[in-house]
Amino acid sequence: MATVTLKGNPINTSGELPKVGTKAPNFTLTANDLSSKSLSDFAGSKVVLNIFPSVDTGTCAQSVRQFNKEASELTNTKVLCISHDLPFAHARFCGAEGLSNVISLSDFKDGSFGKTYGLNFIDGPLDALHSRCVIVLDETGIVLHTEQVAEIVDEPNYKAALNTLKA
Repeated sequence: MATVTLKGNPINTSGELPKVGTKAPNFTLTANDLSSKSLSDFAGSKVVLNIFPSVDTGTCAQSVRQFNKEASELTNTKVLCISHDLPFAHARFCGAEGLSNVISLSDFKDGSFGKTYGLNFIDGPLDALHSRCVIVLDETGIVLHTEQVAEIVDEPNYKAALNTLKA
């Protein structure tokens, strides 16, 4: 279990993020067109998992915008933006913002992604939502970088995640 804060108040998560150097667990999430997508669908590409509580909050929305901008400059890299939001919310947001360099995925059906990756909140006002995390994978699904943002209202360290891809 990890502890992060929401405006200084501690909130616990369901476990620990996958360790750097390990194989990322497979998952199945729902895309905006209601199709199922799994990690194996992205084999052969570097993958950035941009994970957050809800695209309808300022910090979460900004992370999607920022990764969309950065992704346009990356080769052989997919940025997956993951939350419990319904696929319709992801589609509405990305459509309204004109974002086309990220792939929005939802964990709304059973929350298994958040449980498997150990990042679901288990108490506090955001109980059952995802904590803000960035996980970077190589082309074979090996974890290269992880960050669980200590204060939920803060943005992730984009530079650290992206520099991992450039190394």
